[in-house]
Amino acid sequence: MTKDLLWRGMLAGVLAALLATLFARVYAEPQVDRAIGFEASHEVHAMGHGHDDEAAEAPVSRATQKGLGLATAVVLYGAAIGGLFSLVFAYCYGRIGRAGPRTLAMLIAALGFLIIVVIPGLKYPPNPPAVGQAETIQMRTGAYFAMIVISIAALVLAARARAMTIRAVGAFNALAIGAGTYLAVIAVAQLGLPDINEVPANFPATVLWNFRIASIGMQLILWTMLGLAFGWMAEKRLRARVPL
Repeated sequence: MTKDLLWRGMLAGVLAALLATLFARVYAEPQVDRAIGFEASHEVHAMGHGHDDEAAEAPVSRATQKGLGLATAVVLYGAAIGGLFSLVFAYCYGRIGRAGPRTLAMLIAALGFLIIVVIPGLKYPPNPPAVGQAETIQMRTGAYFAMIVISIAALVLAARARAMTIRAVGAFNALAIGAGTYLAVIAVAQLGLPDINEVPANFPATVLWNFRIASIGMQLILWTMLGLAFGWMAEKRLRARVPL
């Protein structure tokens, strides 16, 4: 069954990613263009050469970046997330109350969006081009992925805390203990990881805000459609009772 769910998860991830790509193409890419324009105008002023010369030297054109490049990156991301999503679903199915396939899929999608996107984004929100220094990119990338890993580990720890206390204190109190455990770990991580604020003082606030909203919206669409599509596929497979 896991193999059947795996390819369905990857397919659902690709479909969700394609829809997210359309959203990004309409709402996120214009903000990227504005950010690049801001960066180019400052380079022209500082270095005294035109943006056209720099654009000609770029290894990949903007048309390719926001077309084929964007679609390829998001589809690969969606397939990977969808595969992992299906494995988590296969592990959780039958272990979380009486939740049906669709309900469980949407629950996992909601938790995934919260744990992988929202919580890390509170510490390290997405930024458009022209925000961030080249020499700190490795540190920024490492800190961001560390926040994701800590968020996932905190969820696992919270689940164990709930399981260990549910018989002693009841379902509601055990859930509260689990939630408190997760929040405590995240609070320590938020305080312990380095703060990164490299937004130029004169960077347009509306561009920054719109880019971050578009980035979150793109992720919300991806996780929502992944939960809906995979839940539908999984329900059909699990209720078909086809011999494995």
